[in-house]
Amino acid sequence: QADFTVLEEGRPQTVSAFAAGDFPLSVAVALDRSFSMGAKLLPSAISATRTFLGELRPRDQSMIVGIGSEIEVLAPLSTDRPAQLRALASLKPWGTTGLHDAIIESIDAVQTAKGRRALVLLSDGSDRYSKATSSAALERARRSDVMIYPIAFGRSRPPLFAELASLTGGRSFQPRTPAELNATMRTIANELRHQYLLGYTPSRPIVTGEEQWRAITVRVDRPGVTVRARDGYLAK
Repeated sequence: QADFTVLEEGRPQTVSAFAAGDFPLSVAVALDRSFSMGAKLLPSAISATRTFLGELRPRDQSMIVGIGSEIEVLAPLSTDRPAQLRALASLKPWGTTGLHDAIIESIDAVQTAKGRRALVLLSDGSDRYSKATSSAALERARRSDVMIYPIAFGRSRPPLFAELASLTGGRSFQPRTPAELNATMRTIANELRHQYLLGYTPSRPIVTGEEQWRAITVRVDRPGVTVRARDGYLAK
């Protein structure tokens, strides 16, 4: 605990809660099943999701969300891995990419779960015909307590993916090969299993009813390490 420094709006805070190690996990995996993913990308995404599910512990909850012209929960949040694998096996290309809508709905679906909450998003990043804007998706992520791990397929990584990851304490990836994609999914599962939990009471009191974004900076006094954490929270 002594290695960590937490700043809120640039002011040092006193860390009053600290834990390291395994915590219960609830994760949504949202797969872009639209025609833009093509016959090659979707099978790779399905295979990578199988790899990810295989890395979870029996008590970890997971759910599968399909992204197309409509957003469909293919397997609800549970520990029933066989049901989730069956849902993946039946997944076929369909529709356009309602990416922004899918981000919002997936966040909402996992936000009420227990433990650490995360969203793993696999898509080519090309939104088509969402009702929501990218700004609305970012605002929902900002107001949630869900770490987002976007994985980009294709030649470019949308700026939205990096913003979602930075905002929520996750990471964004752009794997180039199926082997790299599977390694990425194992990396994400490993990160979600091993985390630190830090808590503090803000030195500047929160005024009830007054919404305000407060920036957080977390530093570690050890060489050769990188910190990933939420970059703030909405005080209200």
